[in-house]
Amino acid sequence: MQTVLLVIHLLLALALVGVILIQRSEGGGLGIGGGGAGAGFMTARGAANALTRATAWLAGLFMVTSIALAIIASRGAAPQAQRSILDQPTAPASSVPAAPSVPVAK
Repeated sequence: MQTVLLVIHLLLALALVGVILIQRSEGGGLGIGGGGAGAGFMTARGAANALTRATAWLAGLFMVTSIALAIIASRGAAPQAQRSILDQPTAPASSVPAAPSVPVAK
């Protein structure tokens, strides 16, 4: 189950990177080229809206798979790893001061 979810997670990551890179940025970037309105089956605004929605869906699915992988990983961890750092016992501090060092004469 974890392997299948991890593969889906990686595919979502690649798709998310791809969709983000083909969007038109404020400066032009790698945006969708292709001419004026009506050049193709979608207008520029329609393509931008579709890419924005695709980005939102892919980002949401990526977050869901991230959380699911974290839950699966925490359930498979050893009981020692599930405890808090504050729950672990600490070594008591030594109450005896260190003896002063005396230089040795030669």
